[in-house]
Amino acid sequence: MYRDEKRSWMKHLDFTILDMLMMELALILAYGWRFEHAWLFNHELYVRIAVIALLIDVCVVFFSEAYTGILRRNKYQELRSTVTHCAVVWGGVLVYMYATKTSVEYSRQMLFVFLGLFIILSYFSRVVLKRVIRKRKLEDQNKAWMLVVADTHTVEQCLNEIAHDKYTDFKVSGVVVIDQDMRGQMIQGIPVVASADTFMEYLRTNVVDEVFINGNTRSSSEALAAEMVELGITAHISLINTKQMVPNRRIENYGSFIVLTSSMHIANARQLFVKRLMDIAGGIVGLALTAIAFVIFAPIIKIQSPGPVFFKQVRIGKNGRRFNFYKFRSMYVDAEERKAELMKDNEMSGNMFKMENDPRIIPIGHFMRKYSIDELPQFWNVLKGDMSLVGTRPPTEDEFLNYEYHHKARLGIKPGLTGMWQVSGRSDITDFEDVVALDTQYISNWSLGLDIMLLFKTIGVVLTGKGSK
Repeated sequence: MYRDEKRSWMKHLDFTILDMLMMELALILAYGWRFEHAWLFNHELYVRIAVIALLIDVCVVFFSEAYTGILRRNKYQELRSTVTHCAVVWGGVLVYMYATKTSVEYSRQMLFVFLGLFIILSYFSRVVLKRVIRKRKLEDQNKAWMLVVADTHTVEQCLNEIAHDKYTDFKVSGVVVIDQDMRGQMIQGIPVVASADTFMEYLRTNVVDEVFINGNTRSSSEALAAEMVELGITAHISLINTKQMVPNRRIENYGSFIVLTSSMHIANARQLFVKRLMDIAGGIVGLALTAIAFVIFAPIIKIQSPGPVFFKQVRIGKNGRRFNFYKFRSMYVDAEERKAELMKDNEMSGNMFKMENDPRIIPIGHFMRKYSIDELPQFWNVLKGDMSLVGTRPPTEDEFLNYEYHHKARLGIKPGLTGMWQVSGRSDITDFEDVVALDTQYISNWSLGLDIMLLFKTIGVVLTGKGSK
């Protein structure tokens, strides 16, 4: 029987609980320092903060997946991760205080001491726990014993990849070279225990829990794996070496085929569900703001430029899907027809059009664009599912038709109201390749935490009108 590795956010429950304990201890110590050895849990106001901090910590872990790769981090990487985690939780506590109008009731000295203690206790406790876990893994006598089966051309590479990782749940106990009899020799300190002819006999008389097979052909590997399974031994077949080929690999079943799936980024169902939930909630709030803006700006738009209040245009969405894109009209009704004559003044290099002091913009349009008021109707696109709150800018059909191959990578996710480009300067960025780089960076590193960070940055950009033209 083979124990599958846990892949959910619960995988590092030990570190999650440890951070929570250190956070509560930091609160207790900070409170005792500020109020002369008083006991925090005798004060209802601070007990409430202790509970809120726990809930915020759970949310941060849930959204940011803060413990991914924690055993492989060095001390400096761990310090950076710890400071970030603690600061976000602490910031969440401050937001709660501000939202409930109770910030004046808490000691500022205690809160800052709490943050310092939280970082120190959390960091050192993580370091200690990692040492314990690493030592336990190194000394684990219950690790599965694995044989590596390969030919002389690939055996070194196989051992480089899988035999020297300290944190695996298996130990490579021997090598089987299938195209040459090398019994008695050592490869990277691991003995060659059998050849193709003596392999089955070795399995019969020795302890073997798992076998990693990198055979000459797929059919020979599958046939050998079938024999292993009949013997009660777990078999791992090397499908393809993807170190230099594809990122973000997953093995999946399609009908009777086992396939290797790769993408710029692979998100799990929980992450996508929460992202869509955020879009729905944001879409509802955004449409309420759109209704208010309509009452204020619709008459002005009509007076300054007779015609429809809303501007509708076909845009390109995820992987080339077309959808109707909505904005408050900030230009004269003949703006699209006049675009061709203004292309000589385009300030963007590439497949986008941007122009300072665009003569097609109506007077109120400059104000609406500066503070992104014209973008508000796109919340309808978000609610429908054509767009997301955070994503990449949807191109026009003309822009899309002029894309080069690598440009289409930026369409690998739903377009968004905001994104990396919008919070990095918007119209101040004049090279389309820089826009593509920012968008692909966003897709490759996407997380719920990144979306939330970009939303907060967008609020600042909108309120200041930074980078808009």
